Amino acid sequence: MLETALTAFTTFFAVIGPIDSAVLVASLTPNMTRAERRAMSIKAVSIATIIILLFALVGEPVLRQLGVSLAALQTAGGIILFMIALDMILSKRPSPSLLTQKESAEAENKAEAHSELAVFPLATPLLAGPGAMTGAIVLAANTKGDAILLAAVVAGILAVMVLTLALLLVAQEVHQAIGVTARKVIVRVFGVLLAALAVQMIFDGLADARLFG
Repeated sequence: MLETALTAFTTFFAVIGPIDSAVLVASLTPNMTRAERRAMSIKAVSIATIIILLFALVGEPVLRQLGVSLAALQTAGGIILFMIALDMILSKRPSPSLLTQKESAEAENKAEAHSELAVFPLATPLLAGPGAMTGAIVLAANTKGDAILLAAVVAGILAVMVLTLALLLVAQEVHQAIGVTARKVIVRVFGVLLAALAVQMIFDGLADARLFG
């Protein structure tokens, strides 16, 4: 159970990137008050958590209805997560944003006018992006219906989301305190861990598919 929870925590910490998210919030909300930023952060993390948990709890049954096997899901999920990890290791991951400069400006204007920055781009695709959704489905499917292991996966997800919220609430302080070099080191370390987990998912998927006898 502890191993499952740690695997979930490591996977989602790497995919979601709480530190990068905090830097993004600070850079996109320079004119917001602390209270406004706090409300926006709580809303964004709440929405993202609901999305990820939904994928973890009902994603695999839905795919089963579509005729997608667990082996195929593991292999595809491993490939997607490995691509994300490779970008992290090679420092190709957008820093700190997943947005283009034009999209960032549009998002900031929209946030100031309609208070929708919490939904886009923070809740999705920054926090609850394709990698997080895929990871949730694969990790939940790997529990094979074991309620205790599924609870461990959920606990790992919630731990990362609580940490993400904590960092978003002190986004300005994080932005000022952490240097570019330190952030790159953290991203690369978790990128390596995510790559190893992704390769293991691919191995498990191929083994379950029995393609090689």
